[in-house]
Amino acid sequence: MTAHLEVAPAPDVVCVGESMALVTPDPPAPLAGGGPMRLEVAGAESTVACYLAQLGVRTAWVSRVGADPLGDLIRSAIGRWGVDTSAVTVDPGAPTGVFFKDPGPGEPGRPHAGERPAAATRVYYYRGGSAASRLGPESPVPPAALTHLSGITPALSASCAALVEHLLGGRRCSFDVNYRPGLWPVDRAAPVLRDLAMRAEIVFVGLDEAQTLWGVSAPDDVRALLAGPSTLVVKDGSAGATSFHPGGVEFVATPPVEVVEPVGAGDAFAAGYLAGLLRGLPEAGRLTLGHRVAAAALGVPGDVAALGRRGSASLSPEGNSL
Repeated sequence: MTAHLEVAPAPDVVCVGESMALVTPDPPAPLAGGGPMRLEVAGAESTVACYLAQLGVRTAWVSRVGADPLGDLIRSAIGRWGVDTSAVTVDPGAPTGVFFKDPGPGEPGRPHAGERPAAATRVYYYRGGSAASRLGPESPVPPAALTHLSGITPALSASCAALVEHLLGGRRCSFDVNYRPGLWPVDRAAPVLRDLAMRAEIVFVGLDEAQTLWGVSAPDDVRALLAGPSTLVVKDGSAGATSFHPGGVEFVATPPVEVVEPVGAGDAFAAGYLAGLLRGLPEAGRLTLGHRVAAAALGVPGDVAALGRRGSASLSPEGNSL
């Protein structure tokens, strides 16, 4: 009798990029004051993965962590959300990255669309020479219907930049511009991020970061600059999000949100939109789901909100349970 081995289905989405240990004052207060701290996990691409998994999407996260307790923490914490972490490499020769969150005063009650308020949390990174900076084109990235990348990864190292180039050259990709001024200056980042975005199928960018990078002032200007992607989603803070897609142009306003902690909401928006795309929702439904997942993220102090605890009905564009 021949034994049949069960093969796990390929993920719908694979998210590729660095996640780090996150240290935050607890309760939230300026870092300079010292006091108790909370140790968590955060990273743009893994945040997208955690929300996608909660929304019922088969999701894998690919990265590299150190052979240290922080690497163990990251893999277990992300895996607990239902994300497949089996392709994460453990590197015995480099440490897991760490960053510190320095909470600002915030702007409670301000409507939001997954972008940070002007007077918001600052972050301080200690990721130079991290295990994830050793990612490269040879890194094992499983096949998937969609590969999600961000503009953070190419700023980490030459090999990371080569990995992003490699994936964009042979896969269906979504790309979040996600400009981080602490990683590289505008004059170096602007042409690189534009080139990468031009080669992705789906691109997310905040209007504020597009203004910083390329000097554009309106969503139409961003589309004129980034004509390559079949779908371009421009997020404009408290106003809403505009999607330029094969069927035309769609705008969905941002719902009012009580902001507890803004960091991570842009990644939540991307996850909601991509989940809507994979479900076959119309463009307005994708944007609406993006807003609703971002609102859930804005309502909690951590980077990832537990969507089920907030009520799954509130995350459905049709008002039904997910």
